[in-house]
Order: sequence, then structure tokens, then C-alpha cells
Amino acid sequence: MMERNAQEELKAHLMTTNEEFRRLAGQHSEFSHKLDALESLPHLTDEEQLEETRLKKLKLRLKDQMEAILSHNKSQQVA
Repeated sequence: MMERNAQEELKAHLMTTNEEFRRLAGQHSEFSHKLDALESLPHLTDEEQLEETRLKKLKLRLKDQMEAILSHNKSQQVA
């Protein structure tokens, strides 16, 4: 539980101090909203299915980049 709070505090800190993290988080949120819109449709066309897959991959890449920044900053806090 304490670890999760520390992680959330670090994310909040990075959102205010790290432009790259803020940009990645904004893109991640934008892709989430687009995915939500696609997933709310009763049936996806082939093109929409491709877009859904593309957005999921992009979102995952952004999450990995954000995790790398979190990890780097966490290790700096410990040091």
C-alpha cells in the first residue's frame, strides 16, 4: 500500500515537473478515450479493428516509456 502511494506521488510530481512525462501521459489519455469510443460501438469494421489494435499498441508503448521515466526517477530518489 505504501509503495502504491509513493508511486502515485511520484507520478503526480512528474506530471508537474517533467514535460516529457506529461506529454506521454496526455497522449496515453487521448488514446484511451479513442479506444473507449471504439469499444462502445456494437460492431467494428475491419478498419476500426485495425485502429483499435494500433491504438492499443501505441498506448502500451507510451506506458512503457512512462514506466521507464518512473523507474529512472525512483532510482534517483533512493540514491
